[in-house]
Amino acid sequence: MKRLSKLIDWNNRSLQVKLMAGFMLTLLFVLGVNAFMIINVNTTVNRLEQIYVSNLNLDGLLGSLGSVQDAMTEYLDTKSSDSLNKYYQAEQDFRNHLDLLNKKPVSDPMLLAEKNIYNLSLNYLSMVEDTINAKRGRDVEQYSLRYELASERKTDVETFIYSLNNARFKSNNDDYRVLLNSLKYMELVNIAILVMTAVFNLLLMNALIGNVTRPLRDLSVAAREVSEGNFDVVVEPTGSEDEIGILSKTFAQMLDSIKLYVVRIRESLQKENAMKENELLMESRMKDAQLKLLQAQINPHFLFNTLNAGAQLAMMEGADKTVVFIDNMASFFRYNIRKLDEDTTLGEELSLVDNYIYILNVRFSGEIRYTKTIDESLESVRVPSMILQPVVENAVNYGIRDLEGEKMIEVTCSRTESYVELSVWDNGKGMSRERIDEVLNGEYVSEHAASGGSGIGLGNVIGRLELYFGESGLLDIRSEGEGMGTEVVIRIPQAK
Repeated sequence: MKRLSKLIDWNNRSLQVKLMAGFMLTLLFVLGVNAFMIINVNTTVNRLEQIYVSNLNLDGLLGSLGSVQDAMTEYLDTKSSDSLNKYYQAEQDFRNHLDLLNKKPVSDPMLLAEKNIYNLSLNYLSMVEDTINAKRGRDVEQYSLRYELASERKTDVETFIYSLNNARFKSNNDDYRVLLNSLKYMELVNIAILVMTAVFNLLLMNALIGNVTRPLRDLSVAAREVSEGNFDVVVEPTGSEDEIGILSKTFAQMLDSIKLYVVRIRESLQKENAMKENELLMESRMKDAQLKLLQAQINPHFLFNTLNAGAQLAMMEGADKTVVFIDNMASFFRYNIRKLDEDTTLGEELSLVDNYIYILNVRFSGEIRYTKTIDESLESVRVPSMILQPVVENAVNYGIRDLEGEKMIEVTCSRTESYVELSVWDNGKGMSRERIDEVLNGEYVSEHAASGGSGIGLGNVIGRLELYFGESGLLDIRSEGEGMGTEVVIRIPQAK
């Protein structure tokens, strides 16, 4: 009997036992209710999502059909390779949409209509292919006739699609109303269940932890007074043997330690303030020293003004090539002194490369053949500064400088689905796979640096690309091996 009384002695139970007892009583019930609600809601939502999938598929099929017709018409008008590629892409997209249709004989009218659309569409594609082939053979009479037949068949397919789409929409609309009403009813039921569960849990937990919160409130009042600086507060013992009772007993002992700790904190703060004052004084002196150093350096604007004066003098003397050369030099130096943590545009980066190549060709008698293919719509894309010129500089210094024969550098800029790609290709020495891995991993150090360089290596470019865009793997080096040339590709992430 005494042992049973000891087991049910609630006051002497630990806080963990008290709280776990309350939570365990409601946990299974709450989990069951939530599982029931989640399953029902997910089932209904999935059914709602599937209602209009057939209409969306038909709309996509109709759009891809128009794309095939437009691509065929464009090819008949221009007979260009671009229009032919558009046709093949549109045809493949149309076939992908056709694969979603029913192809089997069934009794359902709508599925049977899908099968008819599928067969008519295959016939239409065959007519389009015949028209394209007739155009390639320059048989004007044949491709004109086949174009008319294909257009008539396209109209038939569109009519069938519109008819099936309307029938699907009417059927789906009725199903949608039924599911929507069910969802609203389920919402009311779920709300009622949640309210009842909340009330039940509230009453139960209030009864279970009431004797826990009361001593905690008393202890929190004492702690608040201590936090306000009153270390003379008296904490009354709770009379229980749980964690709160132990905490109350030790709280008073902690007050003396807190007093001593506060005194030590104050002394530490005083010492820290003195150290900060010394650091500020040293920092001020360092700034003074840096200012004096900067004042002793050549003002870059003086260099620009000197170059501009030289350009004007050359202009007055009729030295047009010298004027262009000095202008390119001034533009190149002006761009190079900007801070590396500033960003710029692709257009400015490409202009810097133009200046750089021009200067090199003046130095080396135009021996570098430089070409570029640029999508002008990408020139406003923001990028870190000085990412393209160092790549071109590496191509010159380590790729083609000592090359016998024609020295070629090609820069291209194009857009992919998620990136803008910058490519710098040279026909120089090429690189082995091992050397490429060393450069990309930052392990390769050149035995000698070419004179007159920017001092910015590929490792620096890679690091700043990763910091700017928060993404790794944005620079890649491609080469078939030594003597096979090298291509460096920079990928600029674009917002989707």
